[in-house]
Amino acid sequence: MADLTQRYGTEVFSDAVMKKWLPKDVYKKLVATIADGEPLDLDVANAVAHAMKEWAMLRGATHYAHWFQPLSGITSEKHDSFLEPVGDGTSITLFSGKNLVQGESDASSFPNGGLRATFEARGYTIWDVTSPAFVKDEVLCIPTAFCSYNGEALDKKTPLLRSMTALDTQAKRILALFGKKPKRVVPYVGNEQEYFLIRKDAYRRRRDLVICGRTLFGATPCKGQELEEHYFGAIRPTVSAFMKELDDELWALGIPAKTKHNEVAPCQHELAPVYSECNEAIDNNLLVMEKMKLIASRHDLVCLLHEKPFRGINGSGKHNNWSLGTADENLLDPGDTPLENLQFVAFLTAVIEAVDEYADLLRMSAASCGNDHRLGAHEAPPAIISIFLGNQLTELVQKIMDGKASVHATDGVLDLGAHTLPKLMRDNTDRNRTSPFAFTGNKFEFRAVGSEANVSDANMVLDTAVAKSLKDMADALEGLDQAQFPAAMLEYCKQKLIEHRRVLFSGDGYSENWHTEAEERGLVNNRTTADALVCMTSDKSIALFEEMGVLSREELICRYDCKLEKYNKLMNIEATTMVREARRTYRPVITAYATKVAKGLETIRAAGTEEAMQWEQETLNQLCHGITKINEAIQALEQAHMAAEKLDDAQAQACAYAHEVSPAMERLRETVDDMEEIVAADYWPVPTYDDILFYV
Repeated sequence: MADLTQRYGTEVFSDAVMKKWLPKDVYKKLVATIADGEPLDLDVANAVAHAMKEWAMLRGATHYAHWFQPLSGITSEKHDSFLEPVGDGTSITLFSGKNLVQGESDASSFPNGGLRATFEARGYTIWDVTSPAFVKDEVLCIPTAFCSYNGEALDKKTPLLRSMTALDTQAKRILALFGKKPKRVVPYVGNEQEYFLIRKDAYRRRRDLVICGRTLFGATPCKGQELEEHYFGAIRPTVSAFMKELDDELWALGIPAKTKHNEVAPCQHELAPVYSECNEAIDNNLLVMEKMKLIASRHDLVCLLHEKPFRGINGSGKHNNWSLGTADENLLDPGDTPLENLQFVAFLTAVIEAVDEYADLLRMSAASCGNDHRLGAHEAPPAIISIFLGNQLTELVQKIMDGKASVHATDGVLDLGAHTLPKLMRDNTDRNRTSPFAFTGNKFEFRAVGSEANVSDANMVLDTAVAKSLKDMADALEGLDQAQFPAAMLEYCKQKLIEHRRVLFSGDGYSENWHTEAEERGLVNNRTTADALVCMTSDKSIALFEEMGVLSREELICRYDCKLEKYNKLMNIEATTMVREARRTYRPVITAYATKVAKGLETIRAAGTEEAMQWEQETLNQLCHGITKINEAIQALEQAHMAAEKLDDAQAQACAYAHEVSPAMERLRETVDDMEEIVAADYWPVPTYDDILFYV
């Protein structure tokens, strides 16, 4: 459709728009800044700002905002009008290069992990030239980094950009060994976004959903996902209308939304985009989540992005598909010649080493209060980080480790011991949905990330870890004679693969046997966020991020403190909500229903029909026993919650929430859910899973 292509990117100050609106010399200098990091002088910034303003105002914009990603994990923006009074009752529109390049925000009011005191309020937003500006809700949004007055990164974008720089630098060193000198090496990302859509009226009547984003109570529905009829099924009209509007708005923002379908659980859906450069892909995903919530409300729906809004059915993830490439090639795509395949093996080895060496950091990057309910729940990968390669690559890696791959010195031919490799197809293996980190043809799919997450953390850790592996590889092999290089590279890869073979696993990640085997292999299994965050402040982690220039010790500890604080606050909110709901919403109704049953028994007994009421008596006994168990569970949760809140140490508090409060919450939930199965439907105070998950 002609109008479809014409609509795409209309709200984005893209390269095509810049070419049209900027003078040629200004455009050329700006591209040099974007592509090569050349300094941006004020004259160029002024010209770009003026063009941006004029273009945005034609799109209906009245304000501009520096759009950034504070450590809270969401996006933030402060709107400033283009209007400038001139003193005679009239005004002009103005947007300068200074306004474009740098803004100021309150650095003490955002999560800062103690880097800024309340009285040290000044912070700065700095234009990220690599991610295009866009118009949203009549506001020109300019993607920016966010730092403190002293220059410490207070956002998720800054360390991500640093990690991309580190990866670019080290990958180019490896490619130089193969005689290649690309301009840039870039990580590419495609995030598959899962989400739930439910009716707004049901949502409003569930205080746990409104406050916590997930149901704290709820018995298993009569019908769940066992028939597997929802997956890829026909999309209901209400949802289809939402999806069409979502596509339209995302395309206008230049977000390449490609695939949409029903997911496994009832009311669950997925959207997947075409790959983009890592930084832009993450900006796009944040916009996707924002638009999903906004557009759902227009269709009398609510979009739930929580990783586990309903117990007993699948939760939602955000599969982070990651690859590495230049303008000419995907470095994780097996080549057509022996030397190209050695290059592929080199980068594959670097990823395997990075994932094993820093598995705890990768697990940490996917850790959140919500994701704790999803990981390892027979619907998502376990908290154990392992790599699935597929049959052909596993065979190849095994041959390298066994020494069956070699370089023939007589003619310089590389024999990798797998005759199929030069013809390796992208879909060379089945997929393993139970693996947290799976090779899927020409990319790796990090499946552990939660649906609500800002994936900057996961990609920053992955980029940094792989950059470190490539650096070590380059340090070891640079300076070798070209004739010696292939054999030396192969031997280096062999040794690294042997060292890190424990992380390779092709079996069922859901099985209990794997947990036992993983422990025997020495793999870490941090089941909760409280356990997963500890690694952030280890000497090893600090050394990695400082060596690669991604995070200073202070910036890393800041992030650790912010993540702990957020986890503890969310757990406090959930525990408080649960006690209040159990005491004020559920227990009174259960008591009222028990009273009704008791009065009915009295009446019928007075009529002399005692024998006919045997089952009603049993129901009353169950209700009374249930009320007692609920009271006991409320008391136990309150005690555990109060004990956790008294702890001054944030890490100790997180552990108390994870290992004491959370189990107490589960026990309270079970007692209330048992009563839902008994109490009459017209008495139950909130919509049940059957009511919420099945609508037309």
